[in-house]
Amino acid sequence: MTVSNVMNELNSMQNQTTWSKANSNQATQQSTTDKDMFLSLMLQQMQNQDPTQPMDNNEWLAQLAQFSSLEQMTAVNEGLAELTGTMQALAAGIAQNGNITQTLSLIGKEVDIVPDPEKPDEVITGTVTEATFEDGEGKIKVNGKYYSIAYVQNIREAGSSSGETPVTPIIPPETDENKQ
Repeated sequence: MTVSNVMNELNSMQNQTTWSKANSNQATQQSTTDKDMFLSLMLQQMQNQDPTQPMDNNEWLAQLAQFSSLEQMTAVNEGLAELTGTMQALAAGIAQNGNITQTLSLIGKEVDIVPDPEKPDEVITGTVTEATFEDGEGKIKVNGKYYSIAYVQNIREAGSSSGETPVTPIIPPETDENKQ
């Protein structure tokens, strides 16, 4: 390859880089700028090298491979950052759905509520008649007043005051063995 062919090729690459810089869109501007900067530096090295002792092709390929690897690692990092954001949003959604399910499951149940943690002896007992949500927090209506579900101490089926389900004794049918 003659010196003029090399110079023409370098000029062509330089023109392409300049054109690429001028026509890049905003979303990929940083990535394109990095690529263009790398190519510009590489072209400057090629133009200013000693023609009697040119750089080895292996060095150019090694630099290009390193730059390509760095670019791919950056893309993977951006993808992982996006995935992390998506996973955090999903986890928040699941937590919110759990809160909704927990609050709604209390409707019709009898609960003990301690509205003031400093006065644990003051317990309000009643049946949950409604559920609502304010600022993402579940609230239940007991005895005509709304309370946060955070104040619920005990939950039981409505109608069982002791917290235990009433047990109906099973009486075996009379047989000859039971009559004795």
